[in-house]
This record gives sequence, C-alpha cells and structure tokens, in this order.
Amino acid sequence: MAAQAKGTGRAKGPRGPAQARAASKAPAKPEPPVAPAPAAGSEGQRPAGLRLAAAAQATEAVGLCVAAVFAAIFTADGRSHQLAGGIVLTVIAFGTAAGLAAIAAGVAKARPWSRVPALMTQLFVVIAGVTLLDGNRPEWGVPALVLAAACVAGLLTPASLRALNRPSAQSQ
Repeated sequence: MAAQAKGTGRAKGPRGPAQARAASKAPAKPEPPVAPAPAAGSEGQRPAGLRLAAAAQATEAVGLCVAAVFAAIFTADGRSHQLAGGIVLTVIAFGTAAGLAAIAAGVAKARPWSRVPALMTQLFVVIAGVTLLDGNRPEWGVPALVLAAACVAGLLTPASLRALNRPSAQSQ
C-alpha cells in the first residue's frame, strides 16, 4: 500500500511509464564544470627531473644497503669495534635504506610529502660524502656527492616543483 503524498492525491513510490517519459523530456540540468585535465607529468608521465630525483634517491638506498651488508659482514667476522655496536649500526643502516626507498617511491609517484624528506636526505648525503672524501674514501664519497647533486637538481626543476605542489584550497 503506497502512502498518499500530502495534498497531491498521488501515491508516493516508483513512477509509472507515463511519468518516466515526462521526466525524460524535462530540460536537463546543466552539468557541473569538469575539473581540468591533469597537467602533463602529474598522472601520466612524470617530469624528467622527478624521474632523475627518484632514480638518484633509489640508488642511494641501494648503496646504503650495500654498506649495511658490509657492516654485517664485518660484524660477523669480528672486525667491528664492539659486537653490539656493529649489530646496531647494521640494523640502522638497513632501516634507513628502507626509508630512502620509501621516499624514492614517493618522489616517483609525485607525492607532495616526499619533497622535504628527499631534500633533507640530500643534506645528509652531502655531509657523508664530504666525510668520506676527507677519510680518503673517494670511491664512496664522489658517487654520493654526484647522486646528491642529481637528486637536488631533479627536485628543483620547475616541472618537478609543479608536480610536487599540493593543490591550493582555492582550486578545490
């Protein structure tokens, strides 16, 4: 039993065929404005600078993993100054490498949160690279500095900055 609509004398509920045809002939409501298509490099293809920065960050993560493996080998061989210190250093290095890989993935996907951690990471990579050069380890220091420079350059290109910017509150 359908309930009566107040004052209309009609039953509430699904429309019959005549009412559906009348509704389909009614003027259509204007469509809401469509959001602009994403800029080139935001969803489809990422800017080259962003890809460069992500590759450099990922390479740093791999390099830190290699260093962590060396630390684990030296600790296992008893060549670490202290056993506990070698173990902690190895665990921290693997954890940091995982964090660098996560940041690289964020940069590769143009996630706005990834810009500051990626830039801060490069500050520490530069410090480590200079320390390695000072410690007569150019085979580790020079690649670290080159990767840091490549990552910073890639992150600071105009296209990368646009891709990593959060949308403004006014455009939403």
